[in-house]
Amino acid sequence: MKMHGAGNDFVIVDSRGRGAVTTATLAAALGDRHRGVGFDQLAEIRDAAAADYALDFWNADGSRAGACGNASRCVADHMMGVLGRDAVTFTTERGTLEAVRRADGFVSVNMGAPILDWQGVPLAEEADLLHLPLPGDPAAVGMGNPHCVFFVPDAEAVDLARDGAAIEHHPLFPRATNVEYASLSGPDRLRMRVWERGTGITLACGSGACATAVAAHRRGLTGRQVTLDLDGGTLEIDWRDDGVWMAGPTAHVFDGVLTPAFLSRHA
Repeated sequence: MKMHGAGNDFVIVDSRGRGAVTTATLAAALGDRHRGVGFDQLAEIRDAAAADYALDFWNADGSRAGACGNASRCVADHMMGVLGRDAVTFTTERGTLEAVRRADGFVSVNMGAPILDWQGVPLAEEADLLHLPLPGDPAAVGMGNPHCVFFVPDAEAVDLARDGAAIEHHPLFPRATNVEYASLSGPDRLRMRVWERGTGITLACGSGACATAVAAHRRGLTGRQVTLDLDGGTLEIDWRDDGVWMAGPTAHVFDGVLTPAFLSRHA
């Protein structure tokens, strides 16, 4: 399936009833927008013993991702339809998570508690997560993947391709990092743009929106309920006692079947 959440687009591979089929080679081939399908991330649905299903995530360069909030919401939307329910549970590297359909039709997913220790993010060395020793005074938050969040006067003015790429592989982040730039646009409202690890500029990033909202609250800029306007749409974040909940739109674009010839070349 091809799906997107606020312009953050995904290939979804349904591998229930069989073993996982995605490899780094196949993920990178599918992620090629000219020779494959194209996506920001790939999510593979697998069987799970203690939840409705399991999810694995891949970046467009073939590397693995530990979390993907908008893909989680998109798959949850699909699986609620399959199962005939308005709530599902699923397992990822973050553990067992929950998603629900709200009365307004938005799908909301609990992304789990933020990671707020330097080893868990992870960083290469101990540092103050609210004030990293980097130019621009960013904050760090882990949401199953690492995030480096810059609060700037105007997110629109940031050269995202230059600055995001420069931070992604900074030595402080041994597993590289997603990079967010956010500016306060109103009470409990942020304008956010994102450079995603292993992918580049994307129209939205769910885990990045969660990390930015957490960092903004910890910096005293917002409350725990934050609306974020991204290049592809708007996401709503609510940092509750049981985790960081993210809600927003989802869209199912098309279903497809990969040809045997394509699979044989990229197995």
